Amino acid sequence: MQLEQTLRKRLENKDILLMTHIVLGYPSFETNRQVIKQMVENGVDCIEMQIPFSEPMADGPVILKANQDSITGGTTIADCLAFGAEMSAAHDIPFLYMTYYNIVFKYGEQAFLKKAREAGIQGIIIPDLPPEEGKDFCEAAKAQGIAPILIYAPTTLDERMCELHRCGAGFIYCTARRGVTGKHSQLDADFSSYLGRCRTATSLPIGVGFGIQSRTDIAELIGKADMAVIGSQTIKLVDEQGIDAVGPFIRSLLEMRP
Repeated sequence: MQLEQTLRKRLENKDILLMTHIVLGYPSFETNRQVIKQMVENGVDCIEMQIPFSEPMADGPVILKANQDSITGGTTIADCLAFGAEMSAAHDIPFLYMTYYNIVFKYGEQAFLKKAREAGIQGIIIPDLPPEEGKDFCEAAKAQGIAPILIYAPTTLDERMCELHRCGAGFIYCTARRGVTGKHSQLDADFSSYLGRCRTATSLPIGVGFGIQSRTDIAELIGKADMAVIGSQTIKLVDEQGIDAVGPFIRSLLEMRP
């Protein structure tokens, strides 16, 4: 898949990659546009764009509020698809969609995937679609050149990890802990053992998210993971300090990289 190839190419010159997360339409698409520009200019390797949903079950309070405010502000799926096409055309990094299955089901699986492909989207993350129900969707996504990104958690059994690997593509998203996004994760010996199990189960690149917040966290992942994922922290930063704080924050995260 193109996404995996792109990530592996970028890894040739870096110790670890960085993926960031935004909620589309929060606080506005113009803010999204400016934040993405700063992220790309300061070294982000991949961006996950969340299509807002009313019940984002994998997300903590920061991203939950962003979803709710975006929907209240009138964000539509059509707006998100159009914005994805604009960003893919403007920036030479992979863009992914992240959302929940109800959004895709309501829109229509094939229609959604077709629009995503036309928008230049390289991957999709749907946390509430397990392979038992989503096998056909994963295959349909691959047929459109869109990598279905599946998720490992510390509680995932080895056999289950192998099954998820067979259904997924692009990379595997490894959550740093149980629960929802936002709370800081402890990257201890148990975590290192968990990442070792992840490596054994998949040949795909490994991205780690959920509670990754600082340069120290990212440094801890070097040699253990291929990509760090920062989500809630950048949303909080824009809320508290404004758009101009994003560039310096991203640079500070990546200072340890060549």
